[in-house]
Amino acid sequence: MSIAATDDTAERLARLKQTIEDLLKEAKRRGATAAEASVGSSAGLEVSVRLGEVETVEHTRDNGLGITVYFGNRKGSASTSDLSTGALRDAVKAACAIAEHTQEDPCAHLADAALMAAEIPDLDLYHPWHLGVEDAIEIAAACEDSARGYDPRIVNSEGASLSTHTGIQVYGNSHGFVAGYPTSRHGLSCAVIGQEGESLQRDHWWTSARAAADLDSARMVGERAAERTVARLGSRRIPTCQVPVLFRSEVATGLIRSLVSAIQGGSIYRRTSFLLDHLGERIFPEFVRIHEEPHLPRGLSSAPFDGDGVATRAKDLITDGVLQTYLLDAYSGCRLGMQTTGNAGGVRNLRIVMGDLDRAALLREMGTGLMVTELMGHGVNPVTGDYSRGAAGFWVEGGEIRHPVEEITIAGNLKRMYAGLLAVGNDYDYSGSTRTGSWLIDKMTIAGE
Repeated sequence: MSIAATDDTAERLARLKQTIEDLLKEAKRRGATAAEASVGSSAGLEVSVRLGEVETVEHTRDNGLGITVYFGNRKGSASTSDLSTGALRDAVKAACAIAEHTQEDPCAHLADAALMAAEIPDLDLYHPWHLGVEDAIEIAAACEDSARGYDPRIVNSEGASLSTHTGIQVYGNSHGFVAGYPTSRHGLSCAVIGQEGESLQRDHWWTSARAAADLDSARMVGERAAERTVARLGSRRIPTCQVPVLFRSEVATGLIRSLVSAIQGGSIYRRTSFLLDHLGERIFPEFVRIHEEPHLPRGLSSAPFDGDGVATRAKDLITDGVLQTYLLDAYSGCRLGMQTTGNAGGVRNLRIVMGDLDRAALLREMGTGLMVTELMGHGVNPVTGDYSRGAAGFWVEGGEIRHPVEEITIAGNLKRMYAGLLAVGNDYDYSGSTRTGSWLIDKMTIAGE
C-alpha cells in the first residue's frame, strides 16, 4: 500500500518530516556542524481475554523523538516524547549542551552522504486494521475457545491476546536526507494449561503479520496452542547422555540470533565475540546459506533504509558455509576501518536455505536423540560461544517420538554446533522475521538424571 494510502496518513507523514527539518535547522542555528534525528508516532489496540472474560482493553498512542548533534567529532544526544515546538527546541539545546562536554571521537560522524537511500521503495508495509473493540474481543475469545475445546485435558487458560498497531517513523540528517514511511503490525496469541494425572503442562502459539489477512485464523492459533500443550503431558527426565539434537524450527531461530549477535560490529570492535577474526572462514558446512532480505514485501523487518539513512540491500551472511560479512552501522564500520553494511538497527528478514527433509524425515535421520521445543535461561557466553540452556522437548528412538522430556539442560559450544549442523529441514511453520526449518546438530551433551 502506498504511503499516501489515506489523506490522514500522508498528512501525518508530512508533519513528521517537517518536524525533522525544523530540528536540523535548529541544530545548525546553534552551531552544530552536523545533526541527525528520528521521530515516530504510533497508535494501537490490545485486548486480552481469559476463561471467556475480558481481562484488558488498552488503547495506545505514543510519540518519540531523538536528536543527535555533532560539533566536529564531539557528539551529544537527547530525546523527548513531547513533540511541541518548545520541547523540540529544548531537546536540541540539551543535545548541544551534552556535546560540549564530550570527548572527541574520530568515528563520531554521519554515514557518508553517498550511501544515503536515493529511492524509498514501497515495501507494502502499511495495512491498518480498522477493528472495533467488540470485534477484537470476539476474535480473541474465539481463539481461546478453540484451544479450550480442543481436548478435555485442557483444564485452564492463560488467555488469548489480540493486538493491532500502526505507526510512522521518519529519519533525517544534515546531508539533506529526510524520509519515512508508515507501517502496521498485527498479532494473535494464546496459551493454555493441560493436565493428565499429576502432570501439568503449559504451551502457546501465535501469529503475526503486517496485514490482518495474512494472520492465521483464530481457530488455528488456539488449536495449535492446545495441541502443543497436550503433547507435553507426561513429560519426564532422561539420563545424562551425548546424542544428536534436533532444534525445532521456531527454536532454531535462536541459533541464528546468536550468529547475528556474534558478527555485529559492536561485538567485533570490542573483541567480545566468539567469531572474532572469522571473516572469510568456513563456520558452517558447505550446504549452508544464510541471507538477509530487507526489501521483502510485507516482511516483518523490512526497511528501505537503516537507522543511519543508509540504503539497505540484500546480502549473504553465510555462503557455502563461509562467513561473508560483519553487520555494521556507520560507527562500528569506522572503528573497524570498514564501510557500513546498512545494518544500523539490526538485520532485516533473515532466511536460511532449507533442505528437502520434513520434520518426520529429520527424526528418521536423527534416529535416537532429543528434539528441543523450548529453551529456558540465557546461558550463552558471547565471548567463548559456550552454550548451556534449560530445555524441554521429546525423546526420539528409531526415528519416532517416544515421550515428552522436561527438566534437562543441553550444552555445547556454538562454533562446534554450527560446524556440526547435519541438516536444515523444510518445516518452517511459524510467524517471524527469521525464517528457518529445524536444525539437526550431530551431538550435544544432555544433562538429565
